[in-house]
Amino acid sequence: MPELTVNGTKRQVDAEADTPLLWVLRDHLGLTGTKYGCGIAQCGACTVLIDGQATRSCSVPLEAVGTANVITIEAIAQDPVGARIVAAWVAQQVPQCGYCQSGQVMAATALLAATPKPTEDEIQAAMTNICRCGTYNAIAAAIRQAAESA
Repeated sequence: MPELTVNGTKRQVDAEADTPLLWVLRDHLGLTGTKYGCGIAQCGACTVLIDGQATRSCSVPLEAVGTANVITIEAIAQDPVGARIVAAWVAQQVPQCGYCQSGQVMAATALLAATPKPTEDEIQAAMTNICRCGTYNAIAAAIRQAAESA
């Protein structure tokens, strides 16, 4: 039975090696904050952090995760950068429907962890997740606020 480290805890999962990480998280571990959007790694609703890198979990097979640490939205506020992002998301009132927001928060956390003071171009380049409600300006404002609060 494969072992997976999720949110700092080693977990045994009864899943085939080629099962997408998204479905392992949702169906096997009950972590439903990571959303299914498109299934082809385009929209970003399924974004998680794998060893700190924003990764579209719908396209990553379980076997590819190996010993990496997977962080989901359920634990992002335990990370200091993630906590700043979440606080800025609330302060800027970013979500409308909210469906894509867990993936957006994960991508923004990875951005600020790698680039603590990103430029507008760096924000635009890193934030490729799709938001059907069009909250892109609020997302960028929240990222700027979180960067300034460091």
